[in-house]
Amino acid sequence: MTSLYPVICSDHLTACRDFYRDLLGFQVVFDDPAFYVLLQSPADPRVQLGIVERTHDSVPPAFQAAPRGVLVTVEVPDAAAVHERARALGVSIAQPLRDEVFGQRHFMTVDPNGLLVDVVQIIPFAPEFVRRYGLE
Repeated sequence: MTSLYPVICSDHLTACRDFYRDLLGFQVVFDDPAFYVLLQSPADPRVQLGIVERTHDSVPPAFQAAPRGVLVTVEVPDAAAVHERARALGVSIAQPLRDEVFGQRHFMTVDPNGLLVDVVQIIPFAPEFVRRYGLE
């Protein structure tokens, strides 16, 4: 295997491109607003995200539905900073920033396609989680 990255079916290519670029800092690698956008992380070019016009003929007709039932998780070094950027951009916050006992600081937002995006920062496990699972 040389690569694995999600491709989101979308009716909103430009808005979706801008959402991931502006909120998460993705760079646009390829942009044909008629059918496909490819984004990549400036920190690691192996981290990529594709967006395809959902009714494009490269997508089999049986799969030309709006995306649903998928949670896109993006790991970042500072979830609080991205949360503040989301608020400044007026992005919908589905779940406010919070720390989880299982070692995540995160918040959830919604992209222009209605996909839930979980922005995660890895933090230490809470002591009760360590005790419960014998991680000492």
